[in-house]
Amino acid sequence: MTDRVPVAVRWAEPGDAAAVADHIARVVSAPGAKRIAFTGGSTPIKVLALLKDRLLDWSSVTIALTDDRCVSDDHAASNFGKIHAALGASGASFERLVEGADVAPFDLVWLGMGEDGHVASLFPEMKAHVRPGAAVIATTPIPLPPEAPFDRLTLNARALKATREIILVVTGASKKALLDSALAGDARYPVTDFLSGYGPPMTIYWSE
Repeated sequence: MTDRVPVAVRWAEPGDAAAVADHIARVVSAPGAKRIAFTGGSTPIKVLALLKDRLLDWSSVTIALTDDRCVSDDHAASNFGKIHAALGASGASFERLVEGADVAPFDLVWLGMGEDGHVASLFPEMKAHVRPGAAVIATTPIPLPPEAPFDRLTLNARALKATREIILVVTGASKKALLDSALAGDARYPVTDFLSGYGPPMTIYWSE
């Protein structure tokens, strides 16, 4: 849907967790069925904690993950386990990552970014199964990060871009500097592909 549309990047102001929560609430509250892809890590859990007392109807929402580690749901490294624990009783539907599966378009894709500029589980160096179209692929970062030494499943770039909009949520001065380099076109970072060229509009939420 956005193959020939130049990326429009906007910096949110403010860019804190409360502002991200407001953005998620707007998408959830929109009429009709919605599909949202959540990033992993601790930030979504903090944002969802800010939403827990709001009267949001999640029953029209399908939640997917941008990526996950190949571990059981009850493993501490499982993104699915954390998101399901936070929203499993909300009435939302959940879509698991299945290697090779085609991926339907989203209303919102929520990305985080690593210190190396990776998004989802698309790393600067990795082993990956290349698949055409919007799909789930298997990847292995090179080297394996010691804090999470696992193979991954991830939406490929085409699946991540098949959405009405993307939000990129990052914190810290070092990531702000990396984003500035990526916005200037530094192709070493996977995030650059989502900030330049063609794709859906991107809103960056950055805070100290």
